[in-house]
Amino acid sequence: MESENSNGNTQMVQSKKDNLLGQLEISVSESEKRANGTLNIRDYFTVYSVEVKVTNPDLLNSRKLVKLTSVWRRYTEFEQLRKYLVTTYPYIVVPPLPEKRVMFGWQKTSTDTFDPNFVDRRRAGLENFLLRVAAHPILGWDIQYLEFLQNEEGWRESHKSNGYLHAVESTFKNLSISVRTKKRVGEFEVLKEYSNTLHTNLNNLLKARARIAEKQYTIHKLHANYGRVFSEWSVVERDMGDALQKTGHYLDSLASSIDGTLEDEEILIDQLKEYLFFANSLQQVCRHHDMLQLQLESAEENVYNKNTEREKAQQGKISLISKLFGSVDTEELREAKVSFLDQQIQEGSSVVVKNKENLREFTDKALEDINRFQKQKLLDLKDILASYAFLQLKATKKNLQTWTQVRDCLQNLT
Repeated sequence: MESENSNGNTQMVQSKKDNLLGQLEISVSESEKRANGTLNIRDYFTVYSVEVKVTNPDLLNSRKLVKLTSVWRRYTEFEQLRKYLVTTYPYIVVPPLPEKRVMFGWQKTSTDTFDPNFVDRRRAGLENFLLRVAAHPILGWDIQYLEFLQNEEGWRESHKSNGYLHAVESTFKNLSISVRTKKRVGEFEVLKEYSNTLHTNLNNLLKARARIAEKQYTIHKLHANYGRVFSEWSVVERDMGDALQKTGHYLDSLASSIDGTLEDEEILIDQLKEYLFFANSLQQVCRHHDMLQLQLESAEENVYNKNTEREKAQQGKISLISKLFGSVDTEELREAKVSFLDQQIQEGSSVVVKNKENLREFTDKALEDINRFQKQKLLDLKDILASYAFLQLKATKKNLQTWTQVRDCLQNLT
């Protein structure tokens, strides 16, 4: 079954046993601007109130949770939580955070990260992130995530002291490196191409929408000039005054109507941005697969080289170093060398087996989660794009009604 969060995104709720979302209520209810204790404007930051109410009594005992809690979190702490989840569950398409700075802006959108409208949209996006994680059958039960929801200071100290930060930094550094494997795995090559295409298409869609919004805003606001002209004209025309004044009023209404329409659009656009960032999450899963594939190939190549070296040692071939310095390996030295290489080959073979198992396990888990993501994406994008179309129809009908009223006024001129 489905439910909707405060940001309008469709959430998949499978069952109370499958995920955390059906067993508690999560909201990011408010935001607050705070200072670090200096007068420098850069030392201000925004915190968000995360409120949790556990609705399943069994969960309180089994997970040692508090029935009702409220903690304050900075955006950087949300970033730390997400990086931890990406590091701990590399096979999962981890839900993204809302934009850190304004993307695809236009004239009416503020680029100030302390702007009330931006802060409120981010608040809704952060709530959506927490709900997405809670709805996931694996991520929602992670102990660090549960601590994040309920333990303000304890989670901060735990996150600093348990070594996660070092692991997160190492993982993200590796994920930023371009990996080229010799063997191309068909399913993941298709997924990489798909994630790139999804990102490109949504990026182009958001750019086009920003340009259209800019033009719509400008055109509608210009009608305020018409409204002023008709209002001033009505003063000097005794017989046509009422009709001209009404026309000016309707044109003023048309000019101001764009504000509400574009504000409603921004909610839907934020949801499209979420899937733009989801494409990056999918790319991260593919890059981790490439890293595991590269590790396997390196291990296999190492074993192959050691086997080649062992064959040469068995055949008693003289190395270049021996030729240069005139030394010749004795039978005992050759046997010792072969024995040492046998040990290295055995150890290397164990590494190959382990890497194969890691890759197989990662592939199975990743494909299962990607399948879950694709189903969710289809439902969400269908809802988002349909809602956008309905919004445009609603705005167009309202504009048509205004122009009909303008026409009627002008036809009644006497």
